[in-house]
Amino acid sequence: MKVGFIGLGTMGAFMAANLATHLKTSNHGFVLHDINREAARPLLDDGAEWADSPRAMAEICDVVFLSLPGPKDVEVVTCDSETGLLGGLKPGASVFDLSTNAPRVVREIGARYEEAGRHFLDAPVSGGPGGARTGQLAIWVGGPKAQFDEHKTLLDAFADQARYIGEIGAGSVAKLVHNCAGYAVQTALAEVFTMGVKGGVEPLALWEAVRTGAGGRGRAFDRLAAQFLPNNYEPPAFALKLAFKDMTLATELGRELGVPMRLANMAYADMSEAMARGWDTLDSRSPMMLQNERAGVEIEVGQEQIKEVFERDPPAPGDVKLK
Repeated sequence: MKVGFIGLGTMGAFMAANLATHLKTSNHGFVLHDINREAARPLLDDGAEWADSPRAMAEICDVVFLSLPGPKDVEVVTCDSETGLLGGLKPGASVFDLSTNAPRVVREIGARYEEAGRHFLDAPVSGGPGGARTGQLAIWVGGPKAQFDEHKTLLDAFADQARYIGEIGAGSVAKLVHNCAGYAVQTALAEVFTMGVKGGVEPLALWEAVRTGAGGRGRAFDRLAAQFLPNNYEPPAFALKLAFKDMTLATELGRELGVPMRLANMAYADMSEAMARGWDTLDSRSPMMLQNERAGVEIEVGQEQIKEVFERDPPAPGDVKLK
């Protein structure tokens, strides 16, 4: 079997290097392409082959990995009528897109590939350049499961958390959820830290203090398992009426100090609405139900299913107590 890799930038170069190490032990060939041939030089010197175009690679490879800047680049590499992969791939061949892409784009490409008897899977990665270097990456794969299962050992060569999560586009949706949450939290942290510093606390002392609190010790996404995922907010771990008091004090302090608190006040508005609905004795996370209602989404996961996930990947000690 020959394996192709297109895109040897900051992330791609490290992933390709780790994949090359695996392929040497399994006697598979390795073929590279990038707009800058010199980016491939270390691997070419170590025995990898070069392809002059994506189509040239497709003609000799059984599976191809892409690590590209964005949707437009992926569309050109996969589907260009003259140089794209699709025109050269063998029947049954697979392409894994490791890029952060638009769900709409990967679904359109996936449909074209399936119609042609080829396979396209979205497989965005998370872990940054450091994770790409060490192989500590998450990969969230959407697309034909048979192809994921067939090539799982290749994914494992450069990522320690490669998992199948659904149909084509599911991987890209998961990646956007992850990244959007991170940047929203980043903005919220900047907001509350400016309040703390303007309130008279030295920045390092503030950071040292809050990172040891309940929020600082836990894994943010793990906490969805306690109330939000099972859709069960009683009995409360911490009552909404108590959390509402805390947020009232915090937003009042922001106003006293003249610190803009847009996100905090949005959260406070949701908590106020939840209180008005009589949810004061429910858990403090109960305002999350308002967003489900606004989005027209029903979320309710069984406790046993959640426990199975935690058995495979345990939460931080003492962080999440399931009912």
